[in-house]
Amino acid sequence: MKVLVIIPAYNEEGNLPSLIRDISSKYPQYHLLVVNDCSEDRTWSLCKELGVDVLDLPINLGIGGAVQAGYRYALYKGYDIAVQVDGDGQHDPEYIALLVDAVVNGADLCIGSRFLEGEGFQSTFTRRLGIKYFSWLIEFFTGRRVSDPTSGFRACNRKVIEFFAKDYPRDYPEPETVVVLNRRGFKVEEAPVRMKERREGKSSITALKSVYYMVKVSLAIVVASIRKR
Repeated sequence: MKVLVIIPAYNEEGNLPSLIRDISSKYPQYHLLVVNDCSEDRTWSLCKELGVDVLDLPINLGIGGAVQAGYRYALYKGYDIAVQVDGDGQHDPEYIALLVDAVVNGADLCIGSRFLEGEGFQSTFTRRLGIKYFSWLIEFFTGRRVSDPTSGFRACNRKVIEFFAKDYPRDYPEPETVVVLNRRGFKVEEAPVRMKERREGKSSITALKSVYYMVKVSLAIVVASIRKR
């Protein structure tokens, strides 16, 4: 099985070195690709120093565009499984094998959920409320419960790689993709993982953007649920 680990990154020079070394040491058989979303820091040069392949975007596409670029790369290069790991260091590489195993055993997409066992960093109180709200909204429209729909820690098979390479939301894509895949008949599963608190840098979702985030993602879930397949 050819496995690609996609790491979307924007100004993550403080988190990438330890993340890359950790993944490389644990999974030397996997290929790493950093999608540099037009960072303004040393993200690109650090990756080159560490010998990691970099897809260097000429303009900032946001998380959706950066991740889709990684999936297009995976499709073009013929990978069987793609694993998405955020560049902020919150996703523990220890659990990559668990996600890959779930896909090998039949899942089309497996999401790493911090809430199944409630261990590790559980995010802030307000974000947990938001995640529970999205979980309820997705269950309301699809009938399927996903405990951590905003998690970007996930693995998928070739069929989903092909689908995402053609169609992927631009802004805050994770909850919307869960709805779309469920409606398309893909098998979406979750696996328990532990997440870490961000050590360096800051989240792109500020207090002001969180309002836009809630409205945008809610509308995206509703539209994805009612539009024709």
